Amino acid sequence: MHLRILIFLLACCFIGNTTASDTDNSYTLYLVRHAEKQADGSRDPALTENGKNRSEQLAVWFQDKNIAEIWSSDYKRTRDTAKLLATGLDLEMRIYDPRNLPDLVEKLAHKQSTALIVGHSNTTPELARLLCDCSVADMDESEYDRLIVISVVGSSPQVRTLQQNHLLQ
Repeated sequence: MHLRILIFLLACCFIGNTTASDTDNSYTLYLVRHAEKQADGSRDPALTENGKNRSEQLAVWFQDKNIAEIWSSDYKRTRDTAKLLATGLDLEMRIYDPRNLPDLVEKLAHKQSTALIVGHSNTTPELARLLCDCSVADMDESEYDRLIVISVVGSSPQVRTLQQNHLLQ
């Protein structure tokens, strides 16, 4: 239990110092996969109860991260994952096409503001690779708790991967 608390505190200190700053041209991109979805066989499933709980925890955790934009693919599970935070921060949720990630990369690079991007198991790691031009591990279909943090200072992106379960407890 003490190790979990220590990991959480270290992660908060490390991430807390990577928020956007208009004066030094730095910003942070937070990439997450949508929360747990129902296995109902549909193309656009809703969140499970665990998924709803995770989206609530994410909304609380991201409250003080200076999020200026929230991006989601146009699927119920991704929109529902981001909805509480967007509402709490009074931000309009922006929709992106997960089949055209280079377009999203261009928009994020142009805006240069701290953002949360909610995606899918196949698109979230790919988006991270495009943003940082680095190696990012693929995400398994059963994985819901990875948080990819890309801190951009000038033109040098730094990537960290964290487990939400350590942050949200």
